[in-house]
Amino acid sequence: MTQNGTYHHGDLRAACLRAARELLEEDGSAGLSLRAVARRAGVSATAPYRHYADREALVSAVAAEGYRELAGHLTEAHPAPSTPDELAAAAVAYVRFALDHPALFRAMFAEPCDPANEERVAATAVISEYVRAIVRATFPDADAEALSTTVWALVHGLAFLHLDGKLDSSTPEVVAAQVTTAVHAAFDAFPSIRTAGQAP
Repeated sequence: MTQNGTYHHGDLRAACLRAARELLEEDGSAGLSLRAVARRAGVSATAPYRHYADREALVSAVAAEGYRELAGHLTEAHPAPSTPDELAAAAVAYVRFALDHPALFRAMFAEPCDPANEERVAATAVISEYVRAIVRATFPDADAEALSTTVWALVHGLAFLHLDGKLDSSTPEVVAAQVTTAVHAAFDAFPSIRTAGQAP
């Protein structure tokens, strides 16, 4: 909402983020700049600089929103996966999020950002802890830190393979079947890693 051509206190930042998300969806990251965001938000060219020092700061804020949304999708799929089937459901949700929000997903993981941005760091930490919790519950005898990286790499790789057209993403059912099969194949390939609930 505007008043005399200026945003009310607290609204400018939200307006810039909305504009940035719209530009991402329409043109991808190539069309994302502070000047373009200002035009889309209907503010002066210098207004976004009140909240974002540069493009990387803006991308970091957009990415933080994406991480929070992704965390919500994962938790909705299963709040605390501890079996191969539950992990597969979370993996499907991860890949589905990437396919439903391709420009946002690429901005989250492939765009230069501010590595010290506290909002982005906090948002990514939620995803990292979610994956570590899965590993601790599912693979109680494994190195949680190392294996969580492996699990994330597997699921993240599946997301980009689908995004880049290397795997069939023609229907949600096809995607779910491919991701589920890949997750179960990973479990089957490492029988030495005992999962929770299995007999020693």
